[in-house]
This record gives sequence, structure tokens and C-alpha cells, in this order.
Amino acid sequence: MLLEDIIISRVRVKMLQLFLSHPGAIFHVRDIVRKIGEEINAVRRELSHMEEAGMLSKEQRANRLFYGFRKDYPLYFELLELVAKTSGLGFDILKHKAKLGKLKFVMMSGRYVRGLQRKSSTDVDLLIVGNVVIPELSQLVKAEEVRRERELNYTVMSEEEFTFRKRRRDPFVLTVLSGSRIMLVGDEEELVE
Repeated sequence: MLLEDIIISRVRVKMLQLFLSHPGAIFHVRDIVRKIGEEINAVRRELSHMEEAGMLSKEQRANRLFYGFRKDYPLYFELLELVAKTSGLGFDILKHKAKLGKLKFVMMSGRYVRGLQRKSSTDVDLLIVGNVVIPELSQLVKAEEVRRERELNYTVMSEEEFTFRKRRRDPFVLTVLSGSRIMLVGDEEELVE
């Protein structure tokens, strides 16, 4: 499952991944070229198409043009979710799902995907419910921490523990379930019911 299966322009896929992996960031054309490893003319062409479609805003600073992804774009959150599942930690988890054990639910915090700071130190960026092979998971988490240059706060629970804590209305579980999330594995309705 790759974003390239849906969007056929390789350059646009790389640009979406760049912009949506760094929500709120702005990039200069040459910086985009350097980060995605594509030809400058192809990048300029895609920037033009994406700006016309209303995805990007551009801003002149001195003699340079900077581009940023518009949060008011109607499909912003859907694209953000697609990128979260097809790149970075989301992609790694889905790719190595069999090695990670028997996963019932895997959910990433919406705040984490949007690049926002945690509200408190107990906020969870990643929740995994099931029988998990912890060493495999910790390798994926460490790789993501290096990519994002920030610590990832994650919690692993067995199905029994999660169900018990949910029934008991455990404050930690209720806080996790009340926040925004992106489901990587499992049904969201079943997770919160």
C-alpha cells in the first residue's frame, strides 16, 4: 500500500510527503529539490499545479519564494492521514505488521501527526493494543524518533488490559480515546465503543 498507487506523479507524492510530514513548515524551491531529490523543473511544475489546485500558498521573502501546504485545503486532513499511513512510522508499522505480533489496534495521535506538542507529559503519540513483539516495535520507534528529531511517547497494552481499563473508565485510556487519532490497524468504532 503506497501513496503512489493513488497519485501517479512521483514528484507530487514526494512533495506531499515532505509538506505533510512537516505540517506548518514552509520550503524554498531549492530546499524542496534537495529534500526530495528531483529535478528543479519537475518540482516547479508540480508547485504550480498544486498552487492552482489550492493546496499550496506561496510567500515572497526577500528575493525567494517559499511554499507551505494550506490547512484550509478541503482534503488537508485526509491527505495528512494518507501520508501518515504511507510514510514514516505508519508505513513501517504496516510494512512490518507480521513481525510486530498480533495487533488488534494501532492508533497514532492526531496531535503527533499534525506536528503539535503534547498537552501533557502523559499524552500518547502511539497506542498499540495486542500481543506485541516489543524489540521489533522499539526499533521502529527509534527510527521514527531520529527522523522526527523528537521523542515518541507510546503505550502497549494487551487486549485484556485495554478492555479492562476501558470498562473501568480508566482516566488514562479515556484521555487517549477522547483525542483525535489516525487508525493504522483496527476499527475505530470498535476501539472507542
